[in-house]
Amino acid sequence: MNVSDNYRGNWESYWSETSDAPGEAIWDSDPSLTAEPHSTLLLPHADPARPIVDLGCGNGTQTRYLATRFARAIGVDLSHAAVEHARRAAGDAPVEFEQLDLTDSDGVKALHDRLGDCNVYMRAVIHQSEPAARPAVAAAVATLIGSAGRAFVVELTPASRDVLGRAAAEPSGPPPKLQRVFHHHLKPADADEGEIPRLLGEAGLTVLAEGDTVLPQTEHLTDGTRIDLPARWFVLAGR
Repeated sequence: MNVSDNYRGNWESYWSETSDAPGEAIWDSDPSLTAEPHSTLLLPHADPARPIVDLGCGNGTQTRYLATRFARAIGVDLSHAAVEHARRAAGDAPVEFEQLDLTDSDGVKALHDRLGDCNVYMRAVIHQSEPAARPAVAAAVATLIGSAGRAFVVELTPASRDVLGRAAAEPSGPPPKLQRVFHHHLKPADADEGEIPRLLGEAGLTVLAEGDTVLPQTEHLTDGTRIDLPARWFVLAGR
């Protein structure tokens, strides 16, 4: 299956209306808070000589960091506008970006055929995907890593809904960056408890390590508190 036109259109409109300013997207946190610690968790299990593919790369902030830790880094995103953001931000950095629908199994297989078994980084993609598309997104991870690659997947947990609900209930209304998420009908923390581990297992992925964490956002409450969303991370191998 492929994602719906509405879902694709929501992401295109979001990124088309996002400037190139670092941190304007609510999840565009500094790599020191995200890709850097995540790489530290992944690298004991992964071969850095293999390429790493950043699934749902957005404007490529994390991909550019990953290029400093792995031999080659490729960022892919459903949104053409996001890929254009990423290419502009990268400049001459040794990193690549391309458009890819993770539910397009032929497109995912073609990427694997080009790269071989590779490593994967995926931050907060399954939880906000359309429910019918989530198995295909998990399967894309398995296809790309094959038998020799490794994956780092981190996804919001349902507890994030409470954090987002409190932020949306601020007396002045949702903070601007969160309001933009709602305006474009994006649905963070939509997956139910246990759904992510189940989908990963059904995709044929084996958990090598896992733990609880938070995903820091670039938005704050009116009292200055940064919005940190509860999440769970997994280091994965194929079977």
